[in-house]
Amino acid sequence: MSYRWLALSLILLLLGVVGGYSLAPKGTTQTVTQTVTQTVKETSTLAQEKKVKAAFIYIGPIGDYGWTHAHHQAKEMIDKKYDWLETTQVESVTPAASAGVMEQLISQGYNVIFTTSFDFMDPTLEEAKKHPNVVFWHCSGYKRSVNMGTYFTEFYQVYYLNGLMAGALTKTKKIGYVAAHLIPEVVRHINAFAIGVNEVCPDCKVYVREIGAWVDPTKARQAAEALISEGVDVLAFTEDTPTVVQVAEEHFMRGERVLAFGHYSPMKEYGKDVCVSGQIAHWEVIYDDILSKIYAGSYTNENLENVDYWWKLKEGSVELGCAYNEPVNPKFIDELRSVRIKGDVQLPNGTVLKDPDVYTLIFARLAQMGAIWTGNGWKYVNDETFDPFTGPIYDNKGKLRVLPGQRIGHDELWSMQWWVNNVVGPELGG
Repeated sequence: MSYRWLALSLILLLLGVVGGYSLAPKGTTQTVTQTVTQTVKETSTLAQEKKVKAAFIYIGPIGDYGWTHAHHQAKEMIDKKYDWLETTQVESVTPAASAGVMEQLISQGYNVIFTTSFDFMDPTLEEAKKHPNVVFWHCSGYKRSVNMGTYFTEFYQVYYLNGLMAGALTKTKKIGYVAAHLIPEVVRHINAFAIGVNEVCPDCKVYVREIGAWVDPTKARQAAEALISEGVDVLAFTEDTPTVVQVAEEHFMRGERVLAFGHYSPMKEYGKDVCVSGQIAHWEVIYDDILSKIYAGSYTNENLENVDYWWKLKEGSVELGCAYNEPVNPKFIDELRSVRIKGDVQLPNGTVLKDPDVYTLIFARLAQMGAIWTGNGWKYVNDETFDPFTGPIYDNKGKLRVLPGQRIGHDELWSMQWWVNNVVGPELGG
């Protein structure tokens, strides 16, 4: 089937994305671009004649309740939304098997292929070269071609907000982080979390345990218990099950105060007494934009070489909370209101908050990063007047990494291999 579709003009900004959901190579520099979103009316001739058949390839099981679960939930939402769209998925695919899975899906008539792991990047690129009439999209990578684009939803802003809460709620001043792999993506998220902690509690430390697996509830449990035994009373994590939240809830049931933050999916149901907040992915926002533009003829098999999505709070692709439309578990609101920080915070509308309490600060920072909580939903604005990675920032060896007033650039964020000053973790290569 030929896809020489009429294309709308795209405005492309030079930006970039590295990192991803797997072990990215170290010491690699890439330059990529970001697409400026535009509204597309579904009026093309192709839209009236052809059905978009999209296949999703997952590295993990749909039931992991983490990375793959979030992608699958998004796929299901978009599939139900459009009658011109037909979707399928293949779960638990290894990188070695991914090319064969793509070949099989293409032979079944699927004309759009989404590969949702960094490890699928090279096989996806090779398949794109073999099948020039098929459109490919790779999640979290940096290699593209005329018929292969890239996309990612970014969490570091939300991790920073979780860190503000952790710094306010800890009693021991010891906060733990269970990390799957210490790739730049995870390091970036831990550092953003630690920056938030430090803003509220300068004496607090964030202790990192790496488990070497994306989905391993046994190792996640062992790491969480080890951190708790060392005095940690607040936990965050990157592992694609709710195990860490469940461990915290178990300690609560025994009369011990251990709090946790959810990861990637709404995890409050696994720890209603301990899950303070978290990060929730809204991949459907990106999938909707991509597939609608394919259907309308804006994205084709001939114009994706410079198309990359790196979406954050202001695009609505991520949400603060451990439950939908609940940025903070109500159980902890009063406690967060009782902790104040010194300093002034200026909102986008010019309002200045003097020595705000942490709960108020959270929503002020959200507004400064483009997400406004209305009380029953979210409003998004194109505003990033605040960024957690604004200097001065020192690493945990005392080196000044970011000058006062400067922000870390995109390339350094996506290749980050050093710890901020309040992190105690394994030695990194940066």
